[in-house]
Amino acid sequence: MVLKDILAISGESGLFKFIAQGKNAIIVEHIETGKRSSAFSSAKVSSLEDISVFTENEDLPLGKVFNKIFEKESGGHAIDSKAESGKLKKYFEEIIPDYSREKVYTSDIKKIILWYNLLQKKGMLVKEEPEKAAETENPVPEDESAAPAEKKRKKRAPGSKE
Repeated sequence: MVLKDILAISGESGLFKFIAQGKNAIIVEHIETGKRSSAFSSAKVSSLEDISVFTENEDLPLGKVFNKIFEKESGGHAIDSKAESGKLKKYFEEIIPDYSREKVYTSDIKKIILWYNLLQKKGMLVKEEPEKAAETENPVPEDESAAPAEKKRKKRAPGSKE
């Protein structure tokens, strides 16, 4: 999932989309209401891309958690985030069997499911194409014929005009 421009701001409900960088703040847009506002440097702003879930082995990025929920629900809505804590924990265990029960609280599970449902409802849960990931790992020059021409220009005699 591409979560780089989706933000959570402490003390604010819901999720926000990054719009622009201002002088002393960032401009954000509330995903549900569409209202734009400023998030100042005193606010704790976290990109969903930077959030991970503790597991017994290694931390699992939130995008991968969303992928697992997406696959389990076939792209549909997940369990209600206001369900009782026992049901939420059981549901989360089905998605991530090895999540750390000591470090991941029920409030964390509620928030993850709430965020997933919000993004799913708005159609913002788009899986990254495997081809795009492969392109970024092995970029192919757009025009390989341009490279030799640049080398030829650099080999001109000193003092010649270009």
